[in-house]
Amino acid sequence: MPKRLNLSKEIEKQLPAELVNFMWMAGEIAHTRGEKLYLVGGVVRDLMLGQANLDLDLVVEGNAIELAQRLKKNVNGKLTTHSRFNTAKLLWDNWSVDLTTARTETYEKPGALPKVTPGSLDQDLGRRDFTINAMALGLNPGFYGQPIDPHGGRDDLKNELIRVLHDNSFIDDATRIWRGLRYEQRLDFHLEKKTLGLLKRDTEMLKTISADRTRYEVECILKERYPEKVFRRAAELEVLPHLHPSLRGDGWLAEKFEQARKLSAPAPPEAGLYLALLAYPLTKEETDRFISRLKLPKALAQILIDTAVLKSKMRLLATPGLSPSGIFRLLEAYSSPAMVANSIATESPTASQNIHLYLTRLKYIEISLTGDDLIQMGVTSGPEIREIMERLQKARLDGEIASKENERELVREWLTKRD
Repeated sequence: MPKRLNLSKEIEKQLPAELVNFMWMAGEIAHTRGEKLYLVGGVVRDLMLGQANLDLDLVVEGNAIELAQRLKKNVNGKLTTHSRFNTAKLLWDNWSVDLTTARTETYEKPGALPKVTPGSLDQDLGRRDFTINAMALGLNPGFYGQPIDPHGGRDDLKNELIRVLHDNSFIDDATRIWRGLRYEQRLDFHLEKKTLGLLKRDTEMLKTISADRTRYEVECILKERYPEKVFRRAAELEVLPHLHPSLRGDGWLAEKFEQARKLSAPAPPEAGLYLALLAYPLTKEETDRFISRLKLPKALAQILIDTAVLKSKMRLLATPGLSPSGIFRLLEAYSSPAMVANSIATESPTASQNIHLYLTRLKYIEISLTGDDLIQMGVTSGPEIREIMERLQKARLDGEIASKENERELVREWLTKRD
């Protein structure tokens, strides 16, 4: 942990030159406008930890949209603004920066989105979730790189603690429960004793959070390097049942997530695969309720539905000597993540091998003849074409034919028997 009171050298060491230059420029321009600009939040935390974080969040005691419009001219970027909250996102080259007007917020009721009004930096930092995320660095000339830490975030980083800023933090916004577990496991920290007690006291407040906001928190967990650690901790603290009582955050889940990472390497697994494994212990009816609980978008919902239906077919897929065409017929209607999830989760090596065969070879086997080809050969249009296509595909899958000419020969043979 850096002990000096200025982190300008850490900024230069850990951030790309383009972002460092942008922050210098932004601080200079804010200064000429009579405004104070700060780097805030997670990037400050990670700078102090010596970890890379390129998600720049800037807070200005002034007007974020007007400042962003001025900065846009200097970087020739694309600007998106939200006048209701006086926020802006600036995109240029491969970079993006969020600019926000310093603000304070009040909660009309637990779980509601806050009412936002302009405020000071101290008020802005005071509305945040944890002390380690409630720090800032000055960017104006004269105090560039100077830490601002009104809530003891540096000490909590040093002591590896996750601490809320006030006793009603989880009541105001229970999504902080999920974020607290996520930061705790990502950083290998511990929930500070009082914070842990408040979390246990306020777990029921998770019921006040909308499906959309809950889903967002789950999606953030699934982007972690080891999401199973968060779910394990959530199970320990009786938070996980608030997603669904039958979910497991145990060693089984950890083992399956690790297998998913090995299969997906070098890229991390897609969210649909992780989610399918998380929901794997659920019945079809429980899966439907879980989908509703998170208000999952259609594509993710279909993966979970496919996973549940395929789970009921594992016995058939485990049949010894199942033909390639038989494997194809059992699997062709389902999404790939659902198949991979079942392949990982099933206790049958045979079923897993059959899924692997489908995904790596069978799904790519196609017949060469078209409907027009069959009509030219004398096949009646309509149901007969579909029937012959299916018979040709079965023959291809089972290795009975291997070329377009083989297909023609087989069709002629069928037509001769028909006549």
